[in-house]
Amino acid sequence: VMMYGSLRGLFQVLWAHLLCGWVLGSELTFELPDNAKQCFYEDIIIGTKCTLEFQVVTGGHYDVDCRLEDPEGTTLYKEMKKQYDSFTFTAARNGTYKFCFSNEFSTFTHKTVYFDFQVGDDPPLFPNENRVTALTQMESACVSIHEALKSVIDYQTHFRLREAQGRSRAEDLNTRVAFWSIGEAFILLVVSISQVVLLRSFFSDRKTTTTRVGS
Repeated sequence: VMMYGSLRGLFQVLWAHLLCGWVLGSELTFELPDNAKQCFYEDIIIGTKCTLEFQVVTGGHYDVDCRLEDPEGTTLYKEMKKQYDSFTFTAARNGTYKFCFSNEFSTFTHKTVYFDFQVGDDPPLFPNENRVTALTQMESACVSIHEALKSVIDYQTHFRLREAQGRSRAEDLNTRVAFWSIGEAFILLVVSISQVVLLRSFFSDRKTTTTRVGS
């Protein structure tokens, strides 16, 4: 019973720290209309390591402008018409950092953008990992499971983004093929009607000429 209680307590700690790790990051998928700009803000403490990762999921050529500024307005990162990218930096001062996504260069195409802004490192799963206890090996196993679960979450996110992007491309291709097929059918119908009318005009002219000669 004591071993079962210890195991239950360890898994509760593991679950709690997983939740804490998720809270440290800002992850969002949003719609970015044409000729629009969307900015986000994050309060960061000096010396904190941060990572900004983004990807355009749907829309146009799957590109967007991205800009990251520190509290003083200094540009830390700026890229134009990027489909996806990742940028890691260490905060040089305290304050509110701003990062913006712009679709102002597009006149009629909406975009769907995903970003993941990680601030700081995950807290240690067990603050007193160096202590010698009977559960040291079990704690190490929990740490390994914790890291593996984080990797699984990252892989799942990237696969979902790829699936969404692939589905968008397939739907766009299907729409183009459908319109092309409709256009070809319309052209074929017009050509067929034109040929019938042209042939009828030939026979009408011959009949008229024959009637005049007989009279």
